[in-house]
Amino acid sequence: MAARPAVAENMKIKVLVVDDSAAVRLMLSEIIGSASDMQVVGQAADEVQARLAIAEKRPDVITLNVGMSSMKGLDFLTALMRERPMPVLVIAEASAHGSKLALRAVELGAIDFVARPYTLASSSGRAAAEGIRDRLREAYQSRAALRSGSVGRPAAAEPVLKQLAPASALLEKVIFIGASTGGTEAIREVLTPLPAEMPPILIVQHMPELFTASFAKRLDSLARVRVKEAEHDEPIKPGTAYLAPGHSHLSVKRGAGGLVCELSDGPPVNRHRPSVDVLFLSAARILGPKALGILLTGMGKDGAQGMLAMRQAGAWTVAQDQDTCVVWGMPREAMLIGGAQEVAALKSIPDLLLQRLRSGERRAA
Repeated sequence: MAARPAVAENMKIKVLVVDDSAAVRLMLSEIIGSASDMQVVGQAADEVQARLAIAEKRPDVITLNVGMSSMKGLDFLTALMRERPMPVLVIAEASAHGSKLALRAVELGAIDFVARPYTLASSSGRAAAEGIRDRLREAYQSRAALRSGSVGRPAAAEPVLKQLAPASALLEKVIFIGASTGGTEAIREVLTPLPAEMPPILIVQHMPELFTASFAKRLDSLARVRVKEAEHDEPIKPGTAYLAPGHSHLSVKRGAGGLVCELSDGPPVNRHRPSVDVLFLSAARILGPKALGILLTGMGKDGAQGMLAMRQAGAWTVAQDQDTCVVWGMPREAMLIGGAQEVAALKSIPDLLLQRLRSGERRAA
């Protein structure tokens, strides 16, 4: 058998590593260099070196530690997005402070963030390394770094309806949302225009486990609905959005007093835990036509089969369109297999959701 041809040097994804720690730069370079489709074209320890390397090496993607002590990472990112927008993957400290910086960086235009690995010797370290390589590929394929001036400002849209229905009627429906790369901002844009009186909302966003608590708090500070991390066997209530914690699958199930959240540490599905498919399949099984499914930006196919099952069970489903996705992967897969009843621009989805809930209310009356 003939040997597999090597990937041409000029076809590789060119990555610039920006971090003030020489040890981290070395580790990231090892992670990136071990992939046949990417290469490290430069390293930078501060803003001056980063700017020179960008001009000279013309990288396709940058990895950036926004928490560096040698420079104001968020200020550098802001200037970069204004002067020379390009895909940036944030390498974040796995801490409450690190997660806040990472979420702010995404608001400013970064594609996504990952937790910084501390070793490559363990199975978790090797999995983290593969996650970094996957995210770099997603960043390379994305268009998010070219977003306009709306980046970084919370959505200010007014709710279409001041009140949707009495609280008892709101429990008749449950909304399910799934997202991956680019999803932190997409979820924000879906949630912030909604009124406080909404059916329960269950959300899966692919995210490291130490970052979901900060993400839930950030959304809670911006949205009219309450947003929190889901807890096992927690009853779901109207006016509340439940975010899957980064360490567990989230499902909906029937408890003694009604619908509850179910968390599980089962194996990854589509290489993810939490998995959108796990959430959506539970929606199809438990709620059928009383569920509404929304699949947002992300690479891969997680959520596509679950959305198809939801639609086949009578649920209303909508996928984000190509033009407004950071990465048009998961929504595309759902559309191709017939899981998406509608395909819509991100800013149209809150309107469509509210219209669907209102029309369903009229039919029930």
